[in-house]
Amino acid sequence: MTLFNSHEDDTAKIKVDETVKNRIPDGLFLACPYCGKEMYNKELGPYRVCANCGYGFRLQARERAVLMTTDFHELDADLTQSDPDFPGYADKLDRAKTQTDLQESVLTGTAKIEGEPVALGIMDSYFMMGSMGAKTGEKITRLFEYATQNRLPVVMFTASGGARMQEGINSLMQMAKISAAVAEHQEAGLLYLVVLTDPTTGGVTASFAMQGDITLAEPHALVGFAGARVIESTIHEKLPKDFQRVETLLENGFVDQVVPRPKLAQLIGKIVRLHQPQEA
Repeated sequence: MTLFNSHEDDTAKIKVDETVKNRIPDGLFLACPYCGKEMYNKELGPYRVCANCGYGFRLQARERAVLMTTDFHELDADLTQSDPDFPGYADKLDRAKTQTDLQESVLTGTAKIEGEPVALGIMDSYFMMGSMGAKTGEKITRLFEYATQNRLPVVMFTASGGARMQEGINSLMQMAKISAAVAEHQEAGLLYLVVLTDPTTGGVTASFAMQGDITLAEPHALVGFAGARVIESTIHEKLPKDFQRVETLLENGFVDQVVPRPKLAQLIGKIVRLHQPQEA
């Protein structure tokens, strides 16, 4: 006597209700990129932070401006430059502009953080992975020049995959151009504060991301120059799990403090108050 139907028969009777499937929104459940814990998206809260490990999920530049500042006024929003004739590049730029509501991979402007006026730069990893093109470099350079002229501290949130290779040498030249503007700002006795966010790599790390007077970082952010796989293939050794994470950089003196995202604005405001420029 057969007590049970075969497994194959049961499986054949199971059907997916497509109407229910289509009503489930994308992104309802997320997995933390650092610790792997799965969670309901509402658990992240307004700062979009993993409740298990404190990792800060990636934010778009305008989202971060709303979270961290008040009285934000954008600078150089309509800056235009000719783009290189690289196959498919124009289409990628158009998609990035639509996705981020930005014209380039960095948002610059003036704002107040905890009531303190600052010149603000926020890189956006959703704009071609925050890559640094010629227009990106020009906007950041102008931000430092504006801050020097108006005696403002600069607060820069970095997030980048590095130089934008579609623009070739023009992209790489931005490292030197921005660095010169940073030097002039620091020679004027003004504060430059960097906040490293996930990820900050390549030419951005090799230049202005590591030139701040004070360097803060969000927990577990990846910061480095070359990628881990490239380094492993070069030295033929397995790298530690936390290689290029900001906690390792903190231990080795490259970062001053790792700060949870909800506490960043308060600390930045305090630092800016303590570093008011001396009148000449």
